[in-house]
Amino acid sequence: MQSDARIHLTDIKKTLVHGRLSRRLRMHGLTSFRDYVRMVQSPGEERAAMVVALTTNHTHFFRENHHFEHFREKVIPTLKDAVRRRPVRIWSAGCSSGEEVYTIAMCLLGKDRGQAGWLRDADLKLLATDLAPHVVDSVRQATYPDNVVAAIPADYRKAWLRPAAGSDHEMAPEARALVTAHVLNLFEAWPMRQQYDAIFCRNVMIYFDDRAKAELEARLVDQLAPGGHLYIGHSERLVGPAAAVMKGCGQTIYVKQEGGTR
Repeated sequence: MQSDARIHLTDIKKTLVHGRLSRRLRMHGLTSFRDYVRMVQSPGEERAAMVVALTTNHTHFFRENHHFEHFREKVIPTLKDAVRRRPVRIWSAGCSSGEEVYTIAMCLLGKDRGQAGWLRDADLKLLATDLAPHVVDSVRQATYPDNVVAAIPADYRKAWLRPAAGSDHEMAPEARALVTAHVLNLFEAWPMRQQYDAIFCRNVMIYFDDRAKAELEARLVDQLAPGGHLYIGHSERLVGPAAAVMKGCGQTIYVKQEGGTR
């Protein structure tokens, strides 16, 4: 885990590791962890599956809502102006099953369908990435049950969700059209070359040690355009070189200073 995804598991996580990997042992008909360790020594499908099994994918719509209030009030007005002149890009890094990126999409679209006109011909795209293929598939499916969509305010829910099979709901085509989802390990090479106007990387770095946090934050800052915003989790903080070029502008919200370089 430490070498593949930089996830730092201390001794107090032994019970969690045992519980999650026991299922992998049963799947392969193994009776000892020693045999399983031998199986995952070399890179391959099971090693990748082990990393996914040990990651946590907890999220919900409008989680840490103060971030989305700031995004609506301070960032979207600047994006409406910027998109007249150039492409606009936003990244949900560590997107889990998609509630975060579709919350961003709904904020952009507005509380009623009439507010979405500015996006009709805009070159604005949302990237959603995660280490776990099964949650990236969930982003692409964009279908959520009753108990999950209950967290969405009623006006957004009415405007941007549609009934699906059973008691499920699916995101409206306008929201889905904004989002592209891909599997990505944040500590491997990133294929993106453009800079981003906003990056949401929230409650991801809590699993890393300080060295890994500093490395990832520096790369995220490099990927931000000057004036771009970085949103991190409520218990996270900027460390290392990234802190020198970012200015706090809210609770765990940072803006990249014009001309800021590491």
